[in-house]
Amino acid sequence: MTSVLKSAFERHARVALMQQPTPIARLTRLESLSGAQTRGIRLFVKRDDLGEVGGGGNKLRKLEFLLGYALAERVDTVITLGGIQSNHARLTAAACANLGLTCELVLADMVPRHDAEYREGGNVMLDRLFGAKLTFLSPGSDARSVAAARAEALRARGHRPMVIPAGGSSALGALGYVKCAQEILDYEAAHGVVFRHVVVPNGSHGTQAGLVAGFARAAGRGGIVRAYSVLSDRETTYVNTVNLVRETLALLDADASDLKEDVDIVVQGDYRGQAYGLPTPAMVDAVRLLARSEGILLDPVYSGKAFSGLLGDLANDRLPPNSDILFVATGGTPSLFAYRDTFDGCDQA
Repeated sequence: MTSVLKSAFERHARVALMQQPTPIARLTRLESLSGAQTRGIRLFVKRDDLGEVGGGGNKLRKLEFLLGYALAERVDTVITLGGIQSNHARLTAAACANLGLTCELVLADMVPRHDAEYREGGNVMLDRLFGAKLTFLSPGSDARSVAAARAEALRARGHRPMVIPAGGSSALGALGYVKCAQEILDYEAAHGVVFRHVVVPNGSHGTQAGLVAGFARAAGRGGIVRAYSVLSDRETTYVNTVNLVRETLALLDADASDLKEDVDIVVQGDYRGQAYGLPTPAMVDAVRLLARSEGILLDPVYSGKAFSGLLGDLANDRLPPNSDILFVATGGTPSLFAYRDTFDGCDQA
């Protein structure tokens, strides 16, 4: 790790929730099946879907810093926000169980699904299994206000609550992906590889923001992170990501004046589909292709849509030939079980 980043990290408390660095593997069968091989494109995956707590997933990186802060501040109750099938909520519940903290989840009704599998299966089942208290909100409710009011009520009763934003995507949480950027740089140095693009989904912005800040701070490399918006439209995602990158750089005591926003922060919005959490045919094809070519699972809300974007850009010659591309698998496998009907018939394809 560079001395610049090491000194920045040492100022912040952290708890260990996953083994790091996560492995990077080449997807040789996928290269052949997708046509990447014929253009000299090598595809790699960083397995941030792995982890020892809660079934694994990328939110553990953010929670290491967020819950490190919570323990340092003697917090006893963690409240966080998310959609009904939130991977972040599930991992927060699991990490709190691991650390002996009480966990409360405020779950917003963001996807027009009312079947039992979606409302009670997948991540929701695991939230309950990890012992979290669940509050379900009606569509249009202000989840942040509900969480803030709950925290105030707990303080009045003598508790020490902490509210973590959706996705763990504050500047403090984004430090987890600054650290991930350093892991990627270390891998490049050790293996003689230079990734032209690092590909991620962008929902609550913290994964992309942390990577962008990390590459900028440690290596001065802009434009390397390529993100696909899965929650909001492209413009909203871009603006929010720019702001979070700047906040993260400030936390690293880094000068953001050299940030070239239109070059360094790359967001595409063509693969989200009609709305957050609603399946697309391209997502189904992408999840199936990686499962059948490499035995790796993607989730239907985040990584599946981002991977469909990567495959779409590959098919449309939007990726540079003779380049190395790294996809960050962010996890979310439990939500596959809440989308069983979406994948019905896949065995016939």
